[in-house]
Amino acid sequence: MLIKRKKFEMITQIKTLPNGNRVRLDMIIHPGAALIIPFLKADRLIMLRQWRPVIRQYLLELPAGTLDHQEPALTCAKRELMEETGYAAKRMTKLGKIHPVPGYSTEIIHIYKAEGLQLRESCPEPDEILQTKILFRADVKKLFASGRITDGKTICALAMCGWV
Repeated sequence: MLIKRKKFEMITQIKTLPNGNRVRLDMIIHPGAALIIPFLKADRLIMLRQWRPVIRQYLLELPAGTLDHQEPALTCAKRELMEETGYAAKRMTKLGKIHPVPGYSTEIIHIYKAEGLQLRESCPEPDEILQTKILFRADVKKLFASGRITDGKTICALAMCGWV
């Protein structure tokens, strides 16, 4: 069974595992995503307060977005940084990648550090409700320690750059 959506596909397949067992798998075929850690200075970064309608609440997150069809991850990272924060970066450094939900999705999130930011103009998508927040490292650590940062991809990215 195949269900196509705007950004991904949901499929059900019978697969043979390395141990020989055959199982029915429900999977999301995802094009991937890019997440950006935008540093204004060494001790200051930009986060987003973003409305997530599926869970009906705002989350504190780093900017991120889904890759367009066959779009390179770096191109997506630059586009999402501009769309969501209004900043362009002079330098983008890839820190790594994560598999956020490998039990049912092929999604890979590529994580970039953005530096040398220059303010331009944000242009969020119509379905995005977000607010930029400039936070010092100490503020991020306090928010994380108090359980106010719960977005998995954001926590992974902050750990990759030593902020949590």
